[in-house]
Amino acid sequence: MNRINQLFSQKQHNILSLYFTAGYPDIDDTVPILEAMAAQGVDMAEIGIPFSDPMADGTTIQNSSQIALKNGMTLSKLFEQLKDIRQKIDIPLVMMGYLNPIMQYGVENFCRDCASTGIDGVIIPDLPFAEYLRDYKPLADRYGLKFIMLITPETSEERIRLIDEHTDGFIYMVSTAATTGTQHSFSDATLSYFHRIDRMGLRNPRLIGFGISNAATCTAAQSAANGVIVGSGFIKALAASSDNLPQAVANLLKQLRN
Repeated sequence: MNRINQLFSQKQHNILSLYFTAGYPDIDDTVPILEAMAAQGVDMAEIGIPFSDPMADGTTIQNSSQIALKNGMTLSKLFEQLKDIRQKIDIPLVMMGYLNPIMQYGVENFCRDCASTGIDGVIIPDLPFAEYLRDYKPLADRYGLKFIMLITPETSEERIRLIDEHTDGFIYMVSTAATTGTQHSFSDATLSYFHRIDRMGLRNPRLIGFGISNAATCTAAQSAANGVIVGSGFIKALAASSDNLPQAVANLLKQLRN
């Protein structure tokens, strides 16, 4: 069983997934960050592939991506770093990146290397759903990868149900139509969106991301979904404790709980 499916079969609530940009703060931090996350009970890791034009990301993640690229991070380098990762950690790993670097690498080469490395899922924010069904789903099925789709407050019920029918793993609920970034609380409209999707009775579990940065936003999102994804808040924690990566993870976990 894919590790993503296994996680959700064993734990239905309060799942925590953390996003970080590979190659940030330093080029060789990828594996130590993953080990620190797993050691402190983080449920799932989302590994960002740095890209020069990450359209869905806010300033914090954009800056981390630029630094990672300057550090020399590439997809080839990332796969080399991760080649023995399954000898060290067991939590589900999701690769997040944009179409351009993946297409330059070669889509099938990318899927094959994800599978051989032990990557469980892939998030490509700028991949059109029709193109996924036609060109990517056969590869995903061949290599046992879960392609995770994003929905927003503007996504129609028809599209949400189509995504729910044709994907397997979890649905990434974007809390806002804006880019990623931290915020202190959610509006009534955002909370209404969370609960509207919850009432749809979807087949796939859901994780909410974008804007999760403290206990209030974490609790609000977890009350209406299976868990949360934290990105910008974790990048900031890594920047503040770049010389002590386990402490960066601990500081974020404390921030989400207090």
